[in-house]
Amino acid sequence: MSEKGGFYEGLINHSGFACWGRNNPPPIFFMKIQTYNTKGEKAGTAELPEGIFGMAWKPVLVKQVFDGEMANKRRPWAHTKTRGEVSGGGRKPWRQKGTGRARHGSTRSPLWVGGGVAHGPRNERDYSVKINKKMRRGALLSLLSRKLKDKEIILIDNFKIAKPKTREVFNIFKNLRSEAEIYKIGEKGGRALISMPKAEEPKRAAKNLPYVSYIEPRNLNVMELLQNKYLILDKPGIKELETTFK
Repeated sequence: MSEKGGFYEGLINHSGFACWGRNNPPPIFFMKIQTYNTKGEKAGTAELPEGIFGMAWKPVLVKQVFDGEMANKRRPWAHTKTRGEVSGGGRKPWRQKGTGRARHGSTRSPLWVGGGVAHGPRNERDYSVKINKKMRRGALLSLLSRKLKDKEIILIDNFKIAKPKTREVFNIFKNLRSEAEIYKIGEKGGRALISMPKAEEPKRAAKNLPYVSYIEPRNLNVMELLQNKYLILDKPGIKELETTFK
């Protein structure tokens, strides 16, 4: 074993820095988080990958990606008609000369009441913007890390309900508020986002709760995370995040 020794032997380049590559992937570090059961009781701890939940906070990048996602959802409803689209106005209202009045060629000019609109909004306008994959990924991981730091990520050990009934999910959030003492989770001021892979029963059961929504981990985005205070995950959801952002 060389002086560098141990795990890093053979991974040090001539400048003295560790060089990672396809054949030499970097080590994966984990962070521990408290887990709860559906009764709101502590159920032990779980490990979260530091590469997803240990990133630096980048508010400017998060704001930029959020604005892009909002712009991509925008649809131009406002639409006005030009003088060529307004019906009527085909005949010249009066002759060019000799009347003493101003010359006009159509009653649908923007100068006239009932005429077309000049420079008005049009529904052909495109508000969409391009968001680079690295930007989207960086903003999402930065936001997940910030939520973990602010204790707004709740890990449920086994989020299973007997029936896809609203009462079942309502009781789980009630237990998290009372037993786990998580402030206003699932209520006004504590919107919660359930993120589990293809969980049809919790998805159906949470539909009627006004401050609870559902999304699959692979579809997580900056807008959903910012619109909800708490993020509810389970262990399969963590694995899906690792697979998506490996």
